[in-house]
Amino acid sequence: MDVLLFGKSLLLGLVVAAPLGPIGALCINRTLERGFWAGVAGGLGTALADAIYASFAAIGFSAFAARLSMIDAPLKLIGGLFMLWLGWKSMRPKPPRAVAQVGARDLLGTIATTFLLTITNPMTILAFAAMFAGLGLADAPGAINATIVVAGVFLGSLLWWFLLSGSVTFARRRLPEGFALWVSRLSGVILIGFGLYALGSALLIAVR
Repeated sequence: MDVLLFGKSLLLGLVVAAPLGPIGALCINRTLERGFWAGVAGGLGTALADAIYASFAAIGFSAFAARLSMIDAPLKLIGGLFMLWLGWKSMRPKPPRAVAQVGARDLLGTIATTFLLTITNPMTILAFAAMFAGLGLADAPGAINATIVVAGVFLGSLLWWFLLSGSVTFARRRLPEGFALWVSRLSGVILIGFGLYALGSALLIAVR
C-alpha cells in the first residue's frame, strides 16, 4: 500500500470534516445528551457522504489521468488557490450557527439524516476535486490507488468525529464558547499549508 498516498488522504478527510458547522454542533449536542455513540453516529453519516464524493473525484481523475497530466500545473494552481481561500475563510470570525435539526431517535436514523444533509451539498464534490488536484492525489491512477484514497478520506473524516465525540464525552460539560472558533482556525492553518504546498508543486512543474 502507498503509505504516503494514504496519509495524504487521511489528513484530507480529517481537515474536510474538522470545521464545526451545523452538523458538528449537532454531534456535540447529541454526545452531551445521549452519549458517545450518538455523536459518532452523526459523524458516520457525514463520513460516508465524504467517501462517496471522494470516490466520484477519484474515479473521474483516474479515467482522465492522461489528459489531466497535460494541465497538471494549472490544476495544482487552482487547487492551491482554492485551499488558501478555504483556509482564510475558516480562520475568519463567524457568528454562532444554529444546530442542524434532526428528528431521528435511533443511531441508524441519525446516520441516515446526517448523510443526507452532507450529500445534498453539491459544493463538496467541487471541493474534493480541487483538493485532489492541489495535493497531487490524482497523480497515481488505478483502481487500487483510488480505493486507498477513498478509504483514507473516509477514515480521516470518521477519525475527526471519534475525536470530537470522545472529547465531549470526556469533558462531560458544555464546551467553551471559543472552542469552535479555535478548531476552525486550526483547520484553516492546515488548509493554508496544503494550499502553499500545492502552489509550490505548480511552480516546480512550471520551471521544469
